[in-house]
Amino acid sequence: MNNLLARKPVADIVASAEIPGRRVPKVLGPVSIAAMGVGAIIGAGIFVLTGTVAALNAGPAIVLSFVLAAIACAFVGLCYAELSAFLPVTGSTYTYTYATLGELAAWVIGWDLILEYAIGGAAVAVGWSGYFNSLLGMLGVALPPQWVAATGQAVVLADGSKATAIANLPAAVIVGLITVLLIGGTKESARLNNIMVAIKLTVVVAFVGLGAFYVNAANWRPFIPANTGDFGSFGFSGILRGASIVFFAYIGFDAVSNCAQEARRPQRDMPIGILGSLGLSTVLYVLVAGVLTGLVPYAELNVPDPVAKGVRVMGHEWFSLFIELGALIGLTTVILVLLYGQSRIFATMASDGLLPPVVGRLHPRLRTPWISQIVIGIVVAGVAAVVPLDILDEMVGVGTLFAFILVCVAVIYLRTIEPHTHRPFRVPHVPWVPLLGILSCLGLMAGMTPATWLRLAVWLVIGLAVYFGYSRFHSRLLNRLSS
Repeated sequence: MNNLLARKPVADIVASAEIPGRRVPKVLGPVSIAAMGVGAIIGAGIFVLTGTVAALNAGPAIVLSFVLAAIACAFVGLCYAELSAFLPVTGSTYTYTYATLGELAAWVIGWDLILEYAIGGAAVAVGWSGYFNSLLGMLGVALPPQWVAATGQAVVLADGSKATAIANLPAAVIVGLITVLLIGGTKESARLNNIMVAIKLTVVVAFVGLGAFYVNAANWRPFIPANTGDFGSFGFSGILRGASIVFFAYIGFDAVSNCAQEARRPQRDMPIGILGSLGLSTVLYVLVAGVLTGLVPYAELNVPDPVAKGVRVMGHEWFSLFIELGALIGLTTVILVLLYGQSRIFATMASDGLLPPVVGRLHPRLRTPWISQIVIGIVVAGVAAVVPLDILDEMVGVGTLFAFILVCVAVIYLRTIEPHTHRPFRVPHVPWVPLLGILSCLGLMAGMTPATWLRLAVWLVIGLAVYFGYSRFHSRLLNRLSS
């Protein structure tokens, strides 16, 4: 039991980033880091989930769902800002947990983060496919319906007959292309991400500005539709369920913490990147959700491209094309940051011996974890091709919330055992702010379905089997303690 609770010393974690062979170039400044956050946050929440949650869960009150999720993220974001400045290394929640709760908890959270990053990337790729197919339709091109939906889903062919989908091919292809880009180098990926984020923000602001003139206030009534009799379907329970789902839309701010080792001045740049991207994204989410539900009756928004549907209501075909392109670019940046984060976590776990060493190997010229990136790309492309969006969304949400709780616990624990250590950024009012973060996450998790909890339990059982079958025998920390 002592071995399972063995902590990796903070000094060792920081020093490990400077070991020859693991050192990565420090090429990211505060603007690029904040753009990474905005690139990951503003995407699926606006362009995909807004319509689904409004139609099925919260109605026009989806704006309250976004606010609830943002409050939880604010508490957690402060904790991430302190830890990423205190431990300016890659690995995110996995690294923070290793320094506080020990190896077994670190493994569990590292395994859990696959749900957030890899499965999150797959979910966004499915949304990307929906917008891509819609854009092709506007241009008079139609892909076979069997190749643009999850395996086994019912689709309608051009002649009106029904068939069964084979795989979502566009979703798999975009994951493959981004994987190649990420292997090519962090600096190059960040530069392209900055350009795409600027375009995406222009599209979002244009939608809010133009759409405000076409809003029909009658579509906001009732603001909170009556409960249908099922928990999570309208009423206040629908707002809570909606918050637990759209929480997925905020996961980009914690993906930023994986940039710490490649930040030029992490003690200053990481808090700016995390909190700045979270604040900007929250404001835009609320504005877009309000305008969209004012343009289109909420019951009609359960479509793959809800924002494009809102634009069509305005009657501006040229702007509809503009939105479709902006949505594709926006979703592309989300996939890029999530795949980037997953590869860095895997590389860190491999350097600790918990995954095979080959996973953490850096490319001799490009200095990126290329093998890890390839493996992740293959797995994510496969999941995106065959699994429906609704299942992916809730799996990402519960995995993310679980990770966030441990981040808040890590802040409290480190403040207790190392109270006098210098911290470039400090969460105010510890332990109360981290405790509010924990309670907020637990409240959102209460809105999850029993099936989602069951999937999480099965996933964690598989992870424990891997740990006790492989990782604990190869752990560098445990081997050092036993020698």
